[in-house]
Amino acid sequence: MSHRRLAWGLALLLLSTGPAAGRDPAPPAYAQRADVRAFVDEMVEQHGFDRAGLRRVLAQARFQPQVVAAMQRPVLAPPKWYEYAPQFLNGPRIDAGVAFWNAHAATLARAEATFGVPPEVIVAILGVETFYGRNTGRYRVLDALATLAFDYPRRAPFFRGELRHFLLLARELSLSPLAPRGSFAGAMGIPQFMPGSYRSYAVDFDADGRSDLWSSTDDVIGSVASYLARHDWQRGQPVLLPATIAAADSEAVLRRLDGGLSERRSAAAWANDGVRAADPPADLAADPVGLLLLEESSPAGETARYAIACHNFYVLTRYNRSRLYAAAVWELAVALKAARGSG
Repeated sequence: MSHRRLAWGLALLLLSTGPAAGRDPAPPAYAQRADVRAFVDEMVEQHGFDRAGLRRVLAQARFQPQVVAAMQRPVLAPPKWYEYAPQFLNGPRIDAGVAFWNAHAATLARAEATFGVPPEVIVAILGVETFYGRNTGRYRVLDALATLAFDYPRRAPFFRGELRHFLLLARELSLSPLAPRGSFAGAMGIPQFMPGSYRSYAVDFDADGRSDLWSSTDDVIGSVASYLARHDWQRGQPVLLPATIAAADSEAVLRRLDGGLSERRSAAAWANDGVRAADPPADLAADPVGLLLLEESSPAGETARYAIACHNFYVLTRYNRSRLYAAAVWELAVALKAARGSG
């Protein structure tokens, strides 16, 4: 057993055997707490919930110390592209994505016609998020959201809002709030929507009267496309364009990068600074663009690759703010399209 696993096991043992000397006791049951009762009162007054019924639901919520630990886990330094990307760009994930695309080609084509989002982008998001539905999370959503809403002060207002959305969603879908499972942050279903995003962007793409992001692949596909379209995805526009930097200008240009991504400027301004996109489309939108750095290989032979980050790249970051996430989605999309075309 590794030292890390041993330490984690001891931490869980301490949590399970009660508070040690000098440690704060575990929080009381949620239904007994004044802050939770105040939340229940808000839900009754603002949304017409039954007070006794909602208290019974929240009485069954369980504090999850692992959720708080995951939220507080320190990030000493962002991963490099060569550390982050391989898990999403390997053969099994590409093969499974092509199989998913083939199985749902008609729905993906309908989503593209309706929302303007290419099939490969939709499939790639599902591949990065949950491996096409294989890994949708093991925490009860109610437990995760209650823990973060009432026992994680740094972001409690946000997660109380998500708990409110979750309870409303469960009522709207006639779903027991005790049933859904998701990520440690409360993201749900194959596309990992937070409850607020579920209520705002999910669509009933199979026309059965409800949006189901757990078991309706049509709804999953349509909802991902809807989400991107509602965040201003531009039909037919690129995501990343390979870029070159003139050697004489490279030092000044690289000073503009902050964590691997620059501010957005006009393409003309970048060109004046020696940055040019390779083979930009003739109809490239006039929106400001950024410069993205990706490290291609390990430190033993580290090289750098640069790309112009177009408007649609920033739309992908609305799904997840990480530049590496958005780049991985796009690289997987490109690989899926190539693999399917050559199959």
